Amino acid sequence: MDATRNGHDAREYKSDLKPIWCPGCGDFGVLTALTRALANVGRPPHEIALVSGIGCSSRIPGYTTAYGFNSVHGRALPIAQGIKLANPDLLVIAAGGDGDGFSIGGGHLPHVVRRNVDLTYIVMDNQVYGLTKGQLSPTAALGTHTVTSPEGSLEAPVNPLLYVLAYGARFVAQGTPADMAGLSAILEEAIRFPGFAFVNVQSPCVTFGAPEQQLKAHKEGLKQLAKIDYDPTHRMKAMALAQTYGRELWTGVFYRDPSPPPTYDALVRERQRALAADALPRERILELFAQHDGEPGRAEA
Repeated sequence: MDATRNGHDAREYKSDLKPIWCPGCGDFGVLTALTRALANVGRPPHEIALVSGIGCSSRIPGYTTAYGFNSVHGRALPIAQGIKLANPDLLVIAAGGDGDGFSIGGGHLPHVVRRNVDLTYIVMDNQVYGLTKGQLSPTAALGTHTVTSPEGSLEAPVNPLLYVLAYGARFVAQGTPADMAGLSAILEEAIRFPGFAFVNVQSPCVTFGAPEQQLKAHKEGLKQLAKIDYDPTHRMKAMALAQTYGRELWTGVFYRDPSPPPTYDALVRERQRALAADALPRERILELFAQHDGEPGRAEA
């Protein structure tokens, strides 16, 4: 059922463009959960900017009615930051895959975290490069067999949750399309968070993904933080839990700063207002120009 709240319906956020993901791809569920979350948040589509990189998951802007920007591989975050700083009133969301975010784009992540730009970053993590036919990705488990690691991967995987927590992210969560209600609620909370919010979505690749990474396995092994006595305000506890990545599928909010600091975009606006207040009046500037008219070394108009 489509979500309806605040006068908005989830269908309002879906474009007429039909997704071309493989049947059963987890990204269908991410798209549905995202549109439900946006309907609950209540911002109209023209007040939302959705930026992506390159990959199967990065097609998502075209399937929404928000302003969309399908950027180059790994560069969604710097572009999303630029949009937020240029127009702070926009609700800005960045989306991409695990390869896009933790391989070629991995160098951008710590900087958006430390700046605490007010945007939400959704990574659709399937432990494989699906668009380019199943190569090894940075989150693939040790020993994973792919077309680029036929004898099994020799590389220790990236732990997305532990990485962003260690960088200092103020909101870190994980979800799966195997729990649509839970994923929608997580995305809504991330979007509402006043600062940078990271959501890792275990979004299965049905074509190249391993059996243990499919929705059926997710449903059987799902562990929800909302159902246990877990306090998401303790970073060290969140980091301890994050170390189960790849072995256990915990979903929910791992960490949420109870007292988030001002966002980078808010600080920039504050600085701009201060500079404007200190600026010389237009009349005084014209006086100074008039005083220097005709002085040696001054170029004539």
